[in-house]
Amino acid sequence: MVKNKAIRKKFNVVIVAQGGRLSYEAVIFATTFKRNNPNFKGKLLVAEPQPGPKWHDDSRIHDPEIRALLEMHGAEIVPFESEHFGQDYPHGNKIEALKALPKGEPFVFFDTDTLITGDLSDVPFDFDKPCASMKRTNTWPTIELYGPGYGDTWKSLYNKFGLDFESSLDLDQPDEYWERYMYFNAGWFFYRCPHEFGKWFTDYAVAIRNDRPEELVCQELHPWLDQVALPLVIHKLGGARRTIPEGLLDGSVSCHYRLLPLLYARESDSVVTELEEAIAHNKIKKVIKAYEPIRKLVYQKKGYKVRALFDQNNLPRKEQFIRNQIKKVKLWLR
Repeated sequence: MVKNKAIRKKFNVVIVAQGGRLSYEAVIFATTFKRNNPNFKGKLLVAEPQPGPKWHDDSRIHDPEIRALLEMHGAEIVPFESEHFGQDYPHGNKIEALKALPKGEPFVFFDTDTLITGDLSDVPFDFDKPCASMKRTNTWPTIELYGPGYGDTWKSLYNKFGLDFESSLDLDQPDEYWERYMYFNAGWFFYRCPHEFGKWFTDYAVAIRNDRPEELVCQELHPWLDQVALPLVIHKLGGARRTIPEGLLDGSVSCHYRLLPLLYARESDSVVTELEEAIAHNKIKKVIKAYEPIRKLVYQKKGYKVRALFDQNNLPRKEQFIRNQIKKVKLWLR
C-alpha cells in the first residue's frame, strides 16, 4: 500500500467558499482535511468568487479571522471571476472556479459542506477517467404523465452535443428506470486538468441554460443545471459511473453532510466525533461559534437532541420526513 501511494500522481483539492455559511463550512472542511491528510503533497485551494456584474453584493470572505484560519490549515484562497453565472445561479461557482486552478494539474473538487474523514492518498484516482459522486437520488428529470420519458429526455442532451447516448446507459437497469441513465451528485468530481474539464462543463451548462432541447421545455433547471451537465462532461472525457472503488469517497474518506442538522440526524458516530474534535480548539471555536448552527448544534451539544430523534441504522426513507422532525424541535438551523 505504501509503495502504491508513493507512485500516485500529486493532485490539488479545491472547494468554493464565500461570505456567510460557506465560509464556516470551509473552515470545517480545512480542519478535517488537515487532520487526516498531514502529509498531503498537493495544494488545498479555496476558490472565491470576486465582485462583478453577476453579483449584487460583494460575496467574498470579509472576516479576516476566517481567512486566517483557512490559511493556518494550509489553504490557499484563489480568486475567480463569474462570467456566466453568479448571484442568479451560485451553483455555477463550481463550474467557473475551475478556470482559476493550476492548468494541467490533476484536481479533486469537493462541495464545501463535506468532511474529510480519511487519507485521500488511499483513493486510487484515475485522473484520465473522471467520475463523480453516486450518492444521489432521482431528483432530475421530473417525468410528466404525457411528456417525454427518461430516455428521450437524456438522449436529447447527448444528441445536442454529439455524444454517444447508447454507450452511456447502464444496461443492467430496466428501460425508463432513472438509474439506467448516467446521473451524479456534483458533490465531488475529479480530472487531470481543471481547465479542460471546466471548458466542457461551462460550454454544456451555458448551452443547456440558453438553448435547451425541446424535450426539456417543461423541466426545471434550477438548481439542477450543474447535475444535468455533469454526466455529459464525464462521458465526453472518457469517464464512467465508477472509476474508483466504492466505499472511499462518500464512505471512509469523505462525508458530504450538506447541512449540520442532517449530519447529526444521519451520519455515523465516527463522523460526529470527527466534526467535534476537528473544531474543538479554542482558536477555531472563538471564530466559528458566530455561526448559529455550529454554536448550537456542536458547541452547545444540541445536535444530540437531533440525533436522538432517529435510529441512524434505520433512517426514514424520505429526507423531507427527517427535516420535518428536526423542525418540530426547532433545530432546523442553516
